[in-house]
Amino acid sequence: MFLHKRPMRLRSSAELRKMVRETVLSPECFVYPLFATFGRGVKRAINSMPGCFQESPDEIVKSARQLRELGIPATILFGIPQHKDELASGAYEPEGVVQEAVKAIRDAVPDLYVITDVCLCEYTSHGHCGVISNSGIDNDATLELLCKEALSHARAGAQMVAPSDMMDGRVYAIRTALDQAGFELLPIMSYAAKYASAFYGPFREAAGSTPQFGDRRQHQMDPANRREALKEVTLDIEEGADIVMVKPALPYLDVISAVKEACDVPVCAYNVSGEYSMVVAAAERGWLDYNAAMMESLLSIKRAGADLIITYFAKDAARLL
Repeated sequence: MFLHKRPMRLRSSAELRKMVRETVLSPECFVYPLFATFGRGVKRAINSMPGCFQESPDEIVKSARQLRELGIPATILFGIPQHKDELASGAYEPEGVVQEAVKAIRDAVPDLYVITDVCLCEYTSHGHCGVISNSGIDNDATLELLCKEALSHARAGAQMVAPSDMMDGRVYAIRTALDQAGFELLPIMSYAAKYASAFYGPFREAAGSTPQFGDRRQHQMDPANRREALKEVTLDIEEGADIVMVKPALPYLDVISAVKEACDVPVCAYNVSGEYSMVVAAAERGWLDYNAAMMESLLSIKRAGADLIITYFAKDAARLL
Protein backbone atom coordinates (compact mmCIF):
# COMPACT_ATOMS: atom_id res chain seq x y z
CA MET A 1 0.00 0.00 0.00
CA PHE A 2 1.32 3.43 -0.97
CA LEU A 3 0.84 6.14 1.66
CA HIS A 4 0.34 9.69 0.39
CA LYS A 5 0.09 11.18 3.88
CA ARG A 6 3.07 10.56 6.10
CA PRO A 7 3.20 12.86 9.17
CA MET A 8 6.69 11.52 9.90
CA ARG A 9 8.03 13.55 6.96
CA LEU A 10 7.82 16.70 9.11
CA ARG A 11 9.77 15.00 11.91
CA SER A 12 12.66 13.87 9.77
CA SER A 13 15.27 16.36 10.99
CA ALA A 14 15.88 18.62 14.00
CA GLU A 15 15.83 21.70 11.76
CA LEU A 16 12.46 20.82 10.25
CA ARG A 17 10.96 19.97 13.63
CA LYS A 18 11.91 23.43 14.88
CA MET A 19 10.47 25.09 11.76
CA VAL A 20 7.02 23.54 12.21
CA ARG A 21 6.90 23.55 15.99
CA GLU A 22 3.49 24.75 17.23
CA THR A 23 4.51 25.85 20.73
CA VAL A 24 7.64 27.88 21.37
CA LEU A 25 9.18 28.66 24.75
CA SER A 26 11.40 31.63 25.38
CA PRO A 27 12.80 33.27 28.52
CA GLU A 28 10.55 36.29 27.86
CA CYS A 29 7.51 34.36 29.10
CA PHE A 30 9.08 33.45 32.46
CA VAL A 31 8.63 35.12 35.83
CA TYR A 32 11.01 33.96 38.57
CA PRO A 33 9.92 34.04 42.24
CA LEU A 34 12.27 35.52 44.82
CA PHE A 35 11.92 35.32 48.60
CA ALA A 36 12.93 38.46 50.48
CA THR A 37 14.04 38.40 54.12
CA PHE A 38 15.57 40.96 56.46
CA GLY A 39 19.27 41.36 57.12
CA ARG A 40 22.42 41.71 55.06
CA GLY A 41 24.42 38.99 53.36
CA VAL A 42 21.62 36.48 53.99
CA LYS A 43 21.22 33.69 51.44
CA ARG A 44 19.43 30.87 53.24
CA ALA A 45 18.79 27.64 51.33
CA ILE A 46 15.21 26.32 51.24
CA ASN A 47 15.51 22.61 52.04
CA SER A 48 12.44 21.44 50.15
CA MET A 49 13.22 23.60 47.09
CA PRO A 50 16.83 22.91 46.08
CA GLY A 51 18.38 25.87 44.28
CA CYS A 52 15.99 28.39 45.86
CA PHE A 53 16.81 30.74 48.72
CA GLN A 54 15.53 33.27 51.20
CA GLU A 55 17.62 36.38 50.50
CA SER A 56 18.23 39.76 52.07
CA PRO A 57 17.82 42.78 49.74
CA ASP A 58 21.55 42.99 48.92
CA GLU A 59 21.57 39.34 47.87
CA ILE A 60 18.28 39.68 45.99
CA VAL A 61 19.91 42.38 43.88
CA LYS A 62 22.56 39.84 42.82
CA SER A 63 19.83 37.36 41.88
CA ALA A 64 17.98 40.08 39.99
CA ARG A 65 21.07 40.84 37.91
CA GLN A 66 21.41 37.15 37.10
CA LEU A 67 17.81 37.00 35.89
CA ARG A 68 18.39 39.84 33.43
CA GLU A 69 21.63 38.28 32.20
CA LEU A 70 19.62 35.14 31.41
CA GLY A 71 16.98 37.11 29.52
CA ILE A 72 14.27 36.63 32.15
CA PRO A 73 12.23 39.85 32.21
CA ALA A 74 10.44 39.74 35.56
CA THR A 75 10.40 38.58 39.14
CA ILE A 76 7.58 38.16 41.66
CA LEU A 77 8.52 38.91 45.26
CA PHE A 78 7.40 37.17 48.45
CA GLY A 79 8.33 38.34 51.93
CA ILE A 80 9.50 36.70 55.15
CA PRO A 81 9.08 39.35 57.86
CA GLN A 82 10.92 39.67 61.16
CA HIS A 83 7.73 39.71 63.20
CA LYS A 84 4.20 38.42 62.64
CA ASP A 85 0.92 39.44 64.23
CA GLU A 86 -2.79 38.85 63.83
CA LEU A 87 -3.25 41.87 61.51
CA ALA A 88 -0.21 41.18 59.30
CA SER A 89 1.25 44.63 59.97
CA GLY A 90 4.55 43.67 58.34
CA ALA A 91 2.75 43.34 55.00
CA TYR A 92 2.01 47.04 54.68
CA GLU A 93 4.64 48.91 56.66
CA PRO A 94 6.66 51.28 54.44
CA GLU A 95 9.98 49.68 55.43
CA GLY A 96 8.68 46.13 55.18
CA VAL A 97 10.81 43.38 53.73
CA VAL A 98 9.17 43.30 50.30
CA GLN A 99 9.09 47.10 50.12
CA GLU A 100 12.83 47.25 50.81
CA ALA A 101 13.53 44.52 48.24
CA VAL A 102 11.49 46.38 45.63
CA LYS A 103 13.46 49.57 46.23
CA ALA A 104 16.78 47.72 46.05
CA ILE A 105 15.94 45.98 42.76
CA ARG A 106 14.46 49.07 41.12
CA ASP A 107 17.59 51.05 42.04
CA ALA A 108 20.18 48.45 41.02
CA VAL A 109 18.45 46.54 38.18
CA PRO A 110 15.94 49.00 36.70
CA ASP A 111 15.23 46.88 33.62
CA LEU A 112 13.93 43.92 35.66
CA TYR A 113 10.15 44.12 35.95
CA VAL A 114 9.07 43.80 39.58
CA ILE A 115 5.77 42.15 40.55
CA THR A 116 4.73 41.76 44.17
CA ASP A 117 2.54 39.08 45.70
CA VAL A 118 -0.25 40.68 47.74
CA CYS A 119 -1.42 38.38 50.52
CA LEU A 120 -1.30 38.29 54.31
CA CYS A 121 -0.42 34.65 55.00
CA GLU A 122 3.34 35.24 55.28
CA TYR A 123 2.75 38.04 57.79
CA THR A 124 0.01 36.72 60.09
CA SER A 125 0.84 34.91 63.31
CA HIS A 126 -1.82 32.31 62.47
CA GLY A 127 -0.68 31.75 58.87
CA HIS A 128 -4.03 32.44 57.24
CA CYS A 129 -4.65 34.81 54.34
CA GLY A 130 -6.84 37.29 56.20
CA VAL A 131 -8.36 38.58 59.39
CA ILE A 132 -9.69 35.82 61.63
CA SER A 133 -13.16 36.23 63.07
CA ASN A 134 -15.07 33.43 64.83
CA SER A 135 -12.47 30.88 63.62
CA GLY A 136 -13.01 31.88 59.99
CA ILE A 137 -11.79 34.50 57.54
CA ASP A 138 -13.51 37.89 57.68
CA ASN A 139 -13.51 38.63 53.95
CA ASP A 140 -14.44 42.31 54.06
CA ALA A 141 -12.12 43.22 56.94
CA THR A 142 -9.30 41.53 55.02
CA LEU A 143 -9.90 43.70 51.93
CA GLU A 144 -8.87 46.83 53.83
CA LEU A 145 -5.51 45.31 54.76
CA LEU A 146 -4.91 44.00 51.24
CA CYS A 147 -5.46 47.49 49.88
CA LYS A 148 -2.93 48.87 52.37
CA GLU A 149 -0.43 46.22 51.31
CA ALA A 150 -0.92 46.85 47.58
CA LEU A 151 -0.55 50.61 48.09
CA SER A 152 2.64 50.17 50.12
CA HIS A 153 4.11 48.05 47.32
CA ALA A 154 3.13 50.61 44.70
CA ARG A 155 4.70 53.43 46.70
CA ALA A 156 7.89 51.39 47.05
CA GLY A 157 8.10 51.08 43.25
CA ALA A 158 6.40 47.80 42.37
CA GLN A 159 5.38 47.73 38.72
CA MET A 160 2.54 45.22 39.13
CA VAL A 161 0.66 43.79 42.11
CA ALA A 162 -0.65 40.24 42.25
CA PRO A 163 -3.32 39.52 44.88
CA SER A 164 -3.22 35.83 45.78
CA ASP A 165 -5.56 35.70 48.78
CA MET A 166 -8.77 34.65 46.96
CA MET A 167 -10.99 36.99 48.97
CA ASP A 168 -14.19 37.99 47.18
CA GLY A 169 -14.04 41.50 45.74
CA ARG A 170 -10.35 42.07 46.35
CA VAL A 171 -9.51 43.03 42.78
CA TYR A 172 -12.16 45.78 42.77
CA ALA A 173 -11.04 47.01 46.19
CA ILE A 174 -7.37 47.13 45.22
CA ARG A 175 -8.11 48.69 41.82
CA THR A 176 -10.15 51.42 43.50
CA ALA A 177 -7.47 52.08 46.12
CA LEU A 178 -4.70 52.26 43.52
CA ASP A 179 -6.69 54.59 41.27
CA GLN A 180 -7.57 56.93 44.11
CA ALA A 181 -3.90 57.11 45.11
CA GLY A 182 -2.75 58.02 41.60
CA PHE A 183 -1.62 54.58 40.44
CA GLU A 184 -4.16 54.24 37.64
CA LEU A 185 -1.59 52.68 35.29
CA LEU A 186 -0.30 50.06 37.74
CA PRO A 187 -1.53 46.66 36.48
CA ILE A 188 -3.13 43.95 38.60
CA MET A 189 -2.37 40.29 37.95
CA SER A 190 -5.03 38.35 39.82
CA TYR A 191 -4.62 34.85 41.16
CA ALA A 192 -8.08 34.32 39.73
CA ALA A 193 -8.33 30.52 39.85
CA LYS A 194 -6.24 29.44 42.83
CA TYR A 195 -6.97 25.92 43.96
CA ALA A 196 -6.66 24.40 47.45
CA SER A 197 -3.78 22.22 46.31
CA ALA A 198 -1.44 19.65 47.83
CA PHE A 199 1.35 21.06 45.65
CA TYR A 200 1.99 24.15 47.82
CA GLY A 201 3.89 22.33 50.57
CA PRO A 202 7.47 23.39 49.75
CA PHE A 203 6.40 27.02 49.26
CA ARG A 204 4.91 27.10 52.74
CA GLU A 205 8.34 26.19 54.11
CA ALA A 206 9.96 28.84 51.93
CA ALA A 207 7.57 31.61 52.97
CA GLY A 208 6.80 30.41 56.49
CA SER A 209 3.10 30.53 55.69
CA THR A 210 1.73 27.21 56.94
CA PRO A 211 -1.65 27.74 58.68
CA GLN A 212 -1.47 27.19 62.44
CA PHE A 213 -4.95 25.66 62.40
CA GLY A 214 -7.50 24.53 59.83
CA ASP A 215 -6.90 24.93 56.12
CA ARG A 216 -7.70 27.33 53.27
CA ARG A 217 -10.53 25.43 51.60
CA GLN A 218 -13.08 28.09 52.54
CA HIS A 219 -11.49 30.59 50.15
CA GLN A 220 -9.28 28.60 47.77
CA MET A 221 -11.02 26.62 45.05
CA ASP A 222 -12.12 22.99 45.13
CA PRO A 223 -9.82 20.96 42.83
CA ALA A 224 -12.90 19.21 41.42
CA ASN A 225 -14.29 22.40 39.83
CA ARG A 226 -13.54 23.78 36.39
CA ARG A 227 -16.61 25.91 35.58
CA GLU A 228 -16.14 27.74 38.87
CA ALA A 229 -12.72 28.83 37.63
CA LEU A 230 -14.35 30.58 34.67
CA LYS A 231 -16.73 32.36 37.04
CA GLU A 232 -13.82 33.54 39.21
CA VAL A 233 -11.87 34.71 36.17
CA THR A 234 -14.87 36.57 34.74
CA LEU A 235 -15.51 38.35 38.04
CA ASP A 236 -11.87 39.39 38.41
CA ILE A 237 -11.76 40.79 34.88
CA GLU A 238 -14.97 42.72 35.54
CA GLU A 239 -13.38 44.08 38.72
CA GLY A 240 -10.31 45.33 36.85
CA ALA A 241 -7.77 42.52 36.57
CA ASP A 242 -5.33 43.07 33.70
CA ILE A 243 -3.89 39.53 33.78
CA VAL A 244 -5.50 36.42 35.28
CA MET A 245 -3.69 33.45 36.75
CA VAL A 246 -4.35 29.75 37.20
CA LYS A 247 -2.52 28.10 40.11
CA PRO A 248 -1.17 25.37 40.18
CA ALA A 249 -0.32 24.69 36.56
CA LEU A 250 0.35 21.04 35.72
CA PRO A 251 -2.67 19.44 37.46
CA TYR A 252 -4.88 22.17 35.95
CA LEU A 253 -3.85 22.30 32.29
CA ASP A 254 -7.48 21.86 31.29
CA VAL A 255 -8.38 24.94 33.34
CA ILE A 256 -5.60 26.98 31.74
CA SER A 257 -6.92 26.01 28.33
CA ALA A 258 -10.52 26.84 29.24
CA VAL A 259 -9.53 30.21 30.70
CA LYS A 260 -7.49 31.06 27.62
CA GLU A 261 -10.45 30.31 25.38
CA ALA A 262 -12.92 32.23 27.54
CA CYS A 263 -11.14 35.52 28.25
CA ASP A 264 -9.45 38.28 26.30
CA VAL A 265 -6.71 39.22 28.78
CA PRO A 266 -3.30 37.56 29.14
CA VAL A 267 -3.23 34.31 31.10
CA CYS A 268 -0.52 33.43 33.59
CA ALA A 269 0.07 29.98 35.08
CA TYR A 270 1.99 29.35 38.29
CA ASN A 271 4.21 26.27 38.02
CA VAL A 272 4.23 25.88 41.80
CA SER A 273 6.79 24.66 44.32
CA GLY A 274 5.53 21.08 44.53
CA GLU A 275 5.65 20.72 40.75
CA TYR A 276 9.25 21.95 40.83
CA SER A 277 10.42 19.96 43.84
CA MET A 278 9.06 16.62 42.67
CA VAL A 279 10.99 16.89 39.40
CA VAL A 280 14.16 17.90 41.25
CA ALA A 281 13.76 15.02 43.73
CA ALA A 282 13.12 12.44 41.02
CA ALA A 283 16.09 13.68 39.01
CA GLU A 284 18.36 13.51 42.07
CA ARG A 285 17.41 9.83 42.38
CA GLY A 286 18.06 9.17 38.71
CA TRP A 287 14.39 8.48 37.99
CA LEU A 288 13.98 11.37 35.52
CA ASP A 289 16.14 13.41 33.21
CA TYR A 290 15.91 16.84 34.87
CA ASN A 291 16.29 18.99 31.75
CA ALA A 292 13.93 16.88 29.65
CA ALA A 293 11.24 16.72 32.34
CA MET A 294 11.57 20.44 33.05
CA MET A 295 11.23 21.49 29.42
CA GLU A 296 8.36 19.09 28.75
CA SER A 297 6.52 20.46 31.78
CA LEU A 298 6.98 24.07 30.70
CA LEU A 299 6.00 23.29 27.11
CA SER A 300 2.80 21.65 28.29
CA ILE A 301 1.87 24.76 30.29
CA LYS A 302 2.57 27.02 27.32
CA ARG A 303 0.71 24.68 24.96
CA ALA A 304 -2.32 24.75 27.24
CA GLY A 305 -2.53 28.50 26.70
CA ALA A 306 -0.40 30.29 29.26
CA ASP A 307 1.10 33.56 28.04
CA LEU A 308 3.26 33.90 31.17
CA ILE A 309 4.68 31.20 33.43
CA ILE A 310 5.77 31.81 36.99
CA THR A 311 8.29 29.06 37.57
CA TYR A 312 11.26 28.09 39.73
CA PHE A 313 12.66 26.40 36.62
CA ALA A 314 13.06 29.77 34.88
CA LYS A 315 16.83 30.13 35.29
CA ASP A 316 17.66 26.57 34.26
CA ALA A 317 15.23 26.68 31.35
CA ALA A 318 16.60 30.02 30.16
CA ARG A 319 20.11 28.57 30.06
CA LEU A 320 18.90 25.83 27.73
CA LEU A 321 16.90 28.17 25.52
